[in-house]
Amino acid sequence: MASIKVRVKPGSKNRARLEQQEDGSYVAFLNARAHDGEANKALIELVADHFGIAKSTVSIKSGLKSREKILEF
Repeated sequence: MASIKVRVKPGSKNRARLEQQEDGSYVAFLNARAHDGEANKALIELVADHFGIAKSTVSIKSGLKSREKILEF
């Protein structure tokens, strides 16, 4: 099982994307707003697409209501 640290930036105007930083963490730019879990759902979809895995294998380990999250897959 792998885990990654992600800083989420919801409500981005541009295309949703995932960028790796020099320290190995990621920054996720999401079009979805942080409302009713929409950003978390969009983040899981984005990570699954980026790594070529099923959405069902991606979970938020910590930071469910924070911009700093740890995801496992």
